[in-house]
Amino acid sequence: MSDIDNSAAELELVSARVLNAARERVFRAFAEPEHLARWWGPDGFRSTIHSFDFQPGGRWELTLHGPDGTDYENEYFAVEIREPERIVISHPEPAHEFRLIVLLSNEGENKTRLSWRQIFSSREHFAEVKQFVAEANEQVLDRLEAEVARIA
Repeated sequence: MSDIDNSAAELELVSARVLNAARERVFRAFAEPEHLARWWGPDGFRSTIHSFDFQPGGRWELTLHGPDGTDYENEYFAVEIREPERIVISHPEPAHEFRLIVLLSNEGENKTRLSWRQIFSSREHFAEVKQFVAEANEQVLDRLEAEVARIA
């Protein structure tokens, strides 16, 4: 991944919400591919996971199937995994390069505060995708919340 200026707000999208589940359960929605496949991607998209190595240095590949039938091949790398509190992944695709930092913190009994911080590699690219990605991230988090509710 390119060097990213983590302090530059013009490269970042940040979302946060409180989920009605212990953070261990929220972490499972990221760490277990059968759960990840059900929520990863915005509304109308489906995910097919081809490989999944959820550990530092690990790589995973998936196809996002768009609602119009277009397939989007994706590759991610796990930069840092600290169960159940921190997940850092990189998406090195030149057309859509970013780093995602997810923080999970206890917010009372069986509640988790999730912070989703997406940092893009260039201001130009960020300016092009900011509106779409901001809306898509909220949809993704809605889908995550629904999946977490399904996990026993």
